[in-house]
Amino acid sequence: MSGVEAIAAIRSEFPEACIIMLTIYDTDEDIYQGLRAGAKAYLLKDTPCDEILEVIRAVCEGQRYIPLPISDKYIARLERRELSAREQQVLERIAAGKNNRDIGADLGITEHTVKFHANNLLDKLGAIDHTQAVVIALRQGLLHL
Repeated sequence: MSGVEAIAAIRSEFPEACIIMLTIYDTDEDIYQGLRAGAKAYLLKDTPCDEILEVIRAVCEGQRYIPLPISDKYIARLERRELSAREQQVLERIAAGKNNRDIGADLGITEHTVKFHANNLLDKLGAIDHTQAVVIALRQGLLHL
């Protein structure tokens, strides 16, 4: 189970749980998913111990804590258009090196429909081609190696 899945599971059973996410992942999508799942704070593992203690106290008092560099990425993610589930599936197969015909066969859709979804995801990511889309998606945390 991922950290985000763990947060969601804990919050479903204990809605008032005060969860601090302590992680190495700092991409837009990772931050967004962690906070959306219910984390009250988002810290990177290189956060100094004294700051972690301050955050624990703040969260226990009902506050949220998101450091400025993390909040900048979170805001960037909120401003970005979300990929549909199908666009995400197409993106993952593009990243795996599959061509449109193979992607269509994998997903049970026509090659024309694959091109439609691929064009939409290029537009949403601001990419000019498949390679750039994969690079952007990796940087944003939409894909992981």
